[in-house]
Amino acid sequence: MTDSNTGQVAARTEGMPGIVSDWSSDQRAFKNVPWGKAMMWIFLLSDTFIFSIFLLSYMTVRMSTTIPWPYPSDIFALSFGGEPIPLILIAIMTFILITSSGTMVLAVNYGYRKDRVKTAILLLITAAFGATFVGMQAFEWTKLIVEEGVRPWTNPFGAPQFGSVFFMITGFHGFHVSVGVLFLIIIARKVWRGDYDVGRRGFFTSRKGNYEIVETMGLYWHFVDLVWVFIFAFFYLW
Repeated sequence: MTDSNTGQVAARTEGMPGIVSDWSSDQRAFKNVPWGKAMMWIFLLSDTFIFSIFLLSYMTVRMSTTIPWPYPSDIFALSFGGEPIPLILIAIMTFILITSSGTMVLAVNYGYRKDRVKTAILLLITAAFGATFVGMQAFEWTKLIVEEGVRPWTNPFGAPQFGSVFFMITGFHGFHVSVGVLFLIIIARKVWRGDYDVGRRGFFTSRKGNYEIVETMGLYWHFVDLVWVFIFAFFYLW
């Protein structure tokens, strides 16, 4: 830290007073880190706790119930040509969401290069992948509710807790994806208009010539994708 009056480097305070000084003055703890990105990391940390609690609750319920738990490969199967294929829809959904992480990486990369057109297009492609995922999830829910008779309070395939934990966990994740799609579209529109090049004031804007909001959005999107990998492993493969 440099003294503004003398231009010399100030002495570092040791011990607990130094830690308090660092965090309160924001001189070392978040040096050169945009507040938007720092707040996103804090939000993702809190969201990690929530999803962890959901998954731990699911595992506790599944291991403690005395009623047989239904086999996901039987419930989440689609028939093609009369032959049911286990987890085919879930596999396609997972592929789409993981692919969207790739397009998001490219969007952040072109954002660093300040390539307005490519960044906006890749953000929209990512949003399209996310919307496709949500649409397929809606189809999955409709099939379970209408055709299979699964409800949050009952389940014809076995343990009644299956419906409640399934709709809670996948619904909460689907909500995150839906919100992400909405924000991707908003940011893509602002990038396309050149808001970040001219520093136009408004919501979700940043310093002139700075595309840091794209990277911040990328952190959120990669988190959503990572959470789905855990849901896929614990809920559909177990």
